[in-house]
Amino acid sequence: MNEKVRIQDDLFQAVNGEWLEQAVIPEDRPFTGGFSDLDEGVEKLLMGEFDAFAKGEKPIPDVPAMNDAVAYYRLAVDGKRREEEGIKPLLPLLEKIGKIQNVKEWNAQFADLLFEGAEMPFLCGVEVDMADATKHAFILVGPRIILPDVPFYSPEHPANKPLLGVWSAMAEQALAFAPIPEEDRKKYVEDALAFDALIAKTVKTRVEWADYAKNHNPMDVEEVAKLLAPLDFKGLLSAIYGEKAPKEVDVYDPRAIKEFGTYFTEENFPLFIHWCYVRTLLRHSGELSLTLRAIGNTYGRALTGVAKDPALEKDAYRAVSGRYSEPIGLYYGRTYFGEEAKKDVVELVHKIIDTYKERVAKNTFLKESTKEKAICKLSTIAVKMGYPDDVHDLYKSFRVEEGDSLFSASQRISALNAKDNFERLNQPVDRTEWLMPGHMVNACYNPSMNDITFPAAILQKPFYSLHQLPEENLGGIGAVIGHEISHAFDNNGAQFDENGNLASWWSKEDYEAFKGLTQQMIEQWDGIPFHGGKVNGTLVVSENIADNGGMAVTLAIAKNLPNPDYQAYFKNWARVWCRKAKEEYISLLLQSDVHSPAELRANIQPRNFPEWYQAFDVKETDQMYIAPEKRIIIW
Repeated sequence: MNEKVRIQDDLFQAVNGEWLEQAVIPEDRPFTGGFSDLDEGVEKLLMGEFDAFAKGEKPIPDVPAMNDAVAYYRLAVDGKRREEEGIKPLLPLLEKIGKIQNVKEWNAQFADLLFEGAEMPFLCGVEVDMADATKHAFILVGPRIILPDVPFYSPEHPANKPLLGVWSAMAEQALAFAPIPEEDRKKYVEDALAFDALIAKTVKTRVEWADYAKNHNPMDVEEVAKLLAPLDFKGLLSAIYGEKAPKEVDVYDPRAIKEFGTYFTEENFPLFIHWCYVRTLLRHSGELSLTLRAIGNTYGRALTGVAKDPALEKDAYRAVSGRYSEPIGLYYGRTYFGEEAKKDVVELVHKIIDTYKERVAKNTFLKESTKEKAICKLSTIAVKMGYPDDVHDLYKSFRVEEGDSLFSASQRISALNAKDNFERLNQPVDRTEWLMPGHMVNACYNPSMNDITFPAAILQKPFYSLHQLPEENLGGIGAVIGHEISHAFDNNGAQFDENGNLASWWSKEDYEAFKGLTQQMIEQWDGIPFHGGKVNGTLVVSENIADNGGMAVTLAIAKNLPNPDYQAYFKNWARVWCRKAKEEYISLLLQSDVHSPAELRANIQPRNFPEWYQAFDVKETDQMYIAPEKRIIIW
């Protein structure tokens, strides 16, 4: 505890202040504390394991695909070989892109380029059908942009020129390793930026993406094909599916697709092909030489304020962790996750769900018919705790072959991933799949599955321990569990039924009342000053509703404990959100992340609950006081 700060004035600083003064952000990370501390611990542990596996000092565990995971790690950690190979592994793809003169020639190789890892003029794939969660849908999204979000493209945005300057310098440096004449490199970069600026006029902003239900825009393939002309969209589908090509696609980013013809034209094709060439080079730079890896990370470091790249061993572990996430998660879970803890947390989950049902039943703004459907949704939430029993068969095909470079192995795995994703279109939805592996320090709710996932790695102190007070566990992992359950009833999740279908299950009056409360939550947060910027209440509303619900339900459980220690609850709540971050990273998240800043998450939500005022005798004169009429409790 920081005795220089009264807890009634600043919970976050009072609990975390002394740690914040002493904490040092690692040079290769943008922040430390809370989630990050646990993640660093898991990373350090598994880095040591992979180093021992790779050197033969420890037997490779009997987990599917782990032999290939270790082989992939050996490729990634072999800095000498990577430096010798340089850009050579990527040259065949770059040369293929560079030889394309017009749209017709692009169309002839469209599918090959997609599977080989070229940057695409739009993104596509297969997801669970938002209207029918038993099926899949082919989805279409606009292309990636260079800057973090559309507002960054305004010349008045303070980061516009600095970031574009860093990106341009990085791109020119990378092009020096490609077979591009020196006098042409600047032209490639200028063309790439010109094409990117055209894209940015059409794609969704982060605020628009935050309204998840608006992603559902089914369109006839014939209509989409006309919008995407002169690109041969039907030809691409035919190359992927043959006669089983879909007749309808779900356009997640309709403005980008409807206005595709404003920037992708025969006239603009030279801009596009240079954009594709540069973006493809930078996209794969991390799989090439260490020199190109360092160049390709320049922009990301500038965005987040990170001082230097991670050590090669750490970077290699992160690479293998991304490619072989399920096998590594299974190994971590089997080796380090206690069944006693799992049983205890699963019991807590069901207690939280039962308490949520009780709160819904006593709700004052819902009609009985809506309450029944909400309780039905709670009753059908699937709980995925720890790690799955096995890995997806797909991982067993991720073979590392003799003579592979890191890029060639990575390219093959990416192609297998893409092929598997496309093949799901005509297959039933597998509701047993996990969105997160066991070694990830995180948790999530999936509205299309109506399930919650809690990987083994998050079930540690301060979130959870068998040796913590019940109130501490409720303020930690309990509030996180309640948060994920509350996503079923945030402004996005509320639009999906108990089976994961996008469907209206509310009465009109009830939904209007809920939208009114949602607006109050937006207004409570909107415009809060933070590190030179301001909170966008609309961007972060879904996560704030979830925090609010998680706190409400766990405080209700704490209330039934003998002599509940609310001080322990709120202190651990603040401890969980402890974070020290680079200013650049804080600014980036404030403008683009759907989560509110950690410090504000610690300090704002408690003020909505009477237990906060009771715990620390908070008075009207204290800074962490808000008037009763301004307090919001939705669930």
